[in-house]
Formats: sequence, C-alpha cells, structure tokens
Amino acid sequence: MKHEIDLKTWKRREHFENFKNFDEPLFGITVRVECSAAYKKAKELHYSFSLYYLYLSMKVANEIEEFRYRIEDDKVYCYESVGAGPTVFREDETYGCAYMPFNENLDEFMKQATVETDRVKAEKGLKFPYAGEDILHYSTLPWADFTAVNHARRLDIGRSIPKITFGKITRDKDKMWLPVDVHVSHALMDGFHVGKFIERFQELLNQR
Repeated sequence: MKHEIDLKTWKRREHFENFKNFDEPLFGITVRVECSAAYKKAKELHYSFSLYYLYLSMKVANEIEEFRYRIEDDKVYCYESVGAGPTVFREDETYGCAYMPFNENLDEFMKQATVETDRVKAEKGLKFPYAGEDILHYSTLPWADFTAVNHARRLDIGRSIPKITFGKITRDKDKMWLPVDVHVSHALMDGFHVGKFIERFQELLNQR
C-alpha cells in the first residue's frame, strides 16, 4: 500500500525539484555504531546477530517516514511498509539477493529471514526475487572496517531506494563497533533524516 505525496503542499517541494534530476541524486553518510549490548542480546535469544541488526535497522527505516518515500514517474509516494533486499554471501564466494518483508514481530521476522537466507545460500546465480520499490537495498562487507562506501548502480532505475551497508565488526576492550553506511536520495530527504536514522538505530542497539 502507498499514497501519493501532494507536491503542491509538501514542505520539501523545492528541494525535490532541485535534486530529482541530478546525475547522482544519492548522498551517503558513514558512521560507526556501538553494538555490544545488541550482540549479547542476540546471542541470548539464539538469533543470528547479522539478521538481528538488520531487523533493527529495518524497524528504524519503517519508523521514519522519509525512508519510505519513493519517486515513481516523477511523483513521490509514501509506502506503508518497506522490506529488505540484502545480499547473502555463499561458500563458493559468490552472493545472491534475498527479499525479507518487514515484520514487527521479531520472532516471526527471524524465522522468515532465516528460511530466506538458507534458500539463497542453496541457490546459484544472482537472481532478484523482488522488483518493487518498497524495499531497502542492503549489503554487508564483513571483511572491511570501512570509513566510506560508493555503489555501482544504474542511474535509470531505483534512484530513490535507500542503500544501507554494514561492515566488519571490531572490538575495543568491552565495546564492539559496526561500520554503517547510509545512502539516500537528496530529493527525498536531507542529512537531518539520516541523522535521525543513525540516532534511533543506536538507541535500539543499546537496548538490553
């Protein structure tokens, strides 16, 4: 489900008109979040940690309306909910693409996400299981404690879908740090909204 944003009354109409036709409309912000409490909680619940912080980031994205905005046919729509399209690494050193709809119920999400992860791992080839715009593109680079990310992408499709990338977890005494890069369309949101995402994501990671 989605509804159209009335551009005539939208407070960001001029910002949208300014940025929508840029050759590169996405901007990115990279930070490190502290995740030791979340790691402990995931292990206590016998959850995959990577799926657990994926869930928390999806929860935040669904809470912040701007992360559910999409540009379609030069119009702006707000989706009721957005799922995840994460990459899944395989033993043969290739990856495939999964699709995980958002489910507020953590147990149900983890069950569905685990089944989907296993399905992609058992397949071969790239495959794109979902073509809708109501999605968040996720990548994970567990081999790199990166400080910035750039993306290979086509500029004629998916220009407004947020891209979130997780990196290698590092430890500093009793703290664990996770690099997170967030790329979003400047036609739909600003640094303020990415800042809200990062702040809320850290808040959920801190919950015990």
